[in-house]
Amino acid sequence: MSKNHYDYIIIGNGLAGLQLALAFNNDSHFTNKRIALIDPSTKTSNDKTWSFWEQNTGLWEDVIHQKWSKATIFASNKTIDLKLNPYRYKTIRAIDFYSHALAILKQNKNITFITETVNSVTDDNTITVNTNKNSYTANHVFDSRIANDAISRLDQYTTITQHFKGWVIKTNEDAFDPDTITMMDYRLKDGDQTTFNYVLPFTKREALVEFTYFTEHTVQEHVYDSYIKKYIKDFLKIEDYQIIETEMGQIPMTNFPFEQSNTKNITKIGTAGGWVKGSTGYSFKFTEKKVATIIANIKANNTPSTDLFKAKYKFYDKIFLKVLKDENHKGEWIFEKFYSKNSIQTMFRFLDEDSSFKEELQIMTSLFSWSFIKAFFKTL
Repeated sequence: MSKNHYDYIIIGNGLAGLQLALAFNNDSHFTNKRIALIDPSTKTSNDKTWSFWEQNTGLWEDVIHQKWSKATIFASNKTIDLKLNPYRYKTIRAIDFYSHALAILKQNKNITFITETVNSVTDDNTITVNTNKNSYTANHVFDSRIANDAISRLDQYTTITQHFKGWVIKTNEDAFDPDTITMMDYRLKDGDQTTFNYVLPFTKREALVEFTYFTEHTVQEHVYDSYIKKYIKDFLKIEDYQIIETEMGQIPMTNFPFEQSNTKNITKIGTAGGWVKGSTGYSFKFTEKKVATIIANIKANNTPSTDLFKAKYKFYDKIFLKVLKDENHKGEWIFEKFYSKNSIQTMFRFLDEDSSFKEELQIMTSLFSWSFIKAFFKTL
């Protein structure tokens, strides 16, 4: 067998690729499998922050940067205080996750890191991955690159973009409650669009303050900066602070069927595989679940992408996205109803796609309006 042949090739050392590699590493079924991870980056910078909620101790406690037991949502005319118990809202800095994963994986002699750029993947009689330097073959490829045809067809589906910029600020005096996040603050908006501020306090004097849009179109960087600055001054009442870190991002929120790109021998992963929750943009825990399903499928001799999605939740997401795209100004109303008429625990189960039909019916009833009726029938 060629030295350039692997049992599994993972394209992309991001969240999905590294979680999948760790799952291979931690399961004795794959002890003798040769695995390659191909990425042009060595993942040495903190390029993002992931947040999620879960009960009890999870798989990632060693890299949790902070966790919270309470949350607040500020609507224009209402404040909703949420006690998350038995859940905790947790955040992980990307650099901590990368460092943790790489330190573990590099101890496995059957795992190879290749710092190259993938140009193409062909699936003829043999699966071949062509890079800017070499060619490699594999029994199966897990590919985190969004297919070009997917990008060109996105506008045929209901798609909006979650885009944001955040500042990590440090103050000279105590300014934050380190046990309470601001999940959404709608008191400062950019016109009639769905925009909100998001605050993760790491200590009494340090926090991530982020301005987020759920809209079709993005804005220039200075627009985010102006709203963050105004929010810190007018709502957090902080005058004296320093910016110690920044982050920006764009997350597609869409009902595009990314999973249609999966084949028997090639599985799309991460955003390219549709692993981002269409209605929220959350991906960390969804990645964990998808990876567990892939591992179980392989061990059962099934195609890795079998049963990765639940149709009813994709339908719910599609309705939500349709309302948000057609009537973007309704974002605040939607989320205010979500969290004022349902318990946070029910909402977390629903968003985790673990809810009961009774809970789903309750949530749908709380959003009952002409907008959702129209979206429902348009979606059908």
